[in-house]
Amino acid sequence: MRPRVPALLAALVLLAGCSTAPPRPAAATPPPAPVATAAPTAAPAGPAADDNLNAVAWSQTAIEHDLIFMQTYRDAQMQLLGALKDPSWDALTRDDRAAPVSRKLKPAVVLDVDETALDNSPYQARLIHSGTEYNEADWANWCKEEAARALPGAVEFTRFAAKHGIAVIFISNRAKDLDTVTLDNLRKVGFPVAGPDAFLGLGTYVAGCEQIGTEKGCRRQLISRKYRVLMQVGDQIGDFATVISNNAEGRRQAVAPYLKWIGTRWFVLPNATYGSWEPALFNNDWTQSREERRRLKEAALRVK
Repeated sequence: MRPRVPALLAALVLLAGCSTAPPRPAAATPPPAPVATAAPTAAPAGPAADDNLNAVAWSQTAIEHDLIFMQTYRDAQMQLLGALKDPSWDALTRDDRAAPVSRKLKPAVVLDVDETALDNSPYQARLIHSGTEYNEADWANWCKEEAARALPGAVEFTRFAAKHGIAVIFISNRAKDLDTVTLDNLRKVGFPVAGPDAFLGLGTYVAGCEQIGTEKGCRRQLISRKYRVLMQVGDQIGDFATVISNNAEGRRQAVAPYLKWIGTRWFVLPNATYGSWEPALFNNDWTQSREERRRLKEAALRVK
């Protein structure tokens, strides 16, 4: 913010400007003729402003970002054993619960991968530096580097769960050919990944369930056949429930019946860099230009 001049100083300046001017010299020397100079060279145009700059800068540099993740995972961990002792406790929606909850089902926690367990902000930073947008080839190359770090609190939470006999299951929408590198990355940073159900990627086939785009409902139904889910952790509404209509009203309707679960069975993490919330602002139409998408996002801003 530009500093303001104190009121007293401003008054003194005004009074000085109103005082009598000194007498003019009898023979004033004319000012020197202006020296011709070359026209200033225009600075080269830099990259266009990127809507994602502040979001990525915050996620990488703000201590508040890390504290929110630590707080969320610690809250989940503190409540986990209580949920384990309650045989009726379940964090799946009615639509995703394909088998009745019973003591025979093994307890589990379900986590998303990207921006929930693994931090992909370096990939987002690369897009900002290059002035480009997400594309599958560059994203795959980033995943194959296996360089994503664990987000604060995530490893500790999952290890605590595994230590108490609770299965840790990751559901990811990464492409099928990235399964191996994703598992390697998760293990590399310390996540307890074990068993055939530990990772359910986008290519997971679920008999008797029709996959809707990248929705995770079928995979949650698959989990429900063998597990009692104590908690779900994610950064998108789709990590918890199926969103039928990805617009403001449809997103509210998807979570409305489960608001009491927030902070007890569902733990939602912040992700301002990307997610289904963004295309919901421009009718989910990615064929529009960046300029048009930005215009529609600006139009959605509330000024009161």
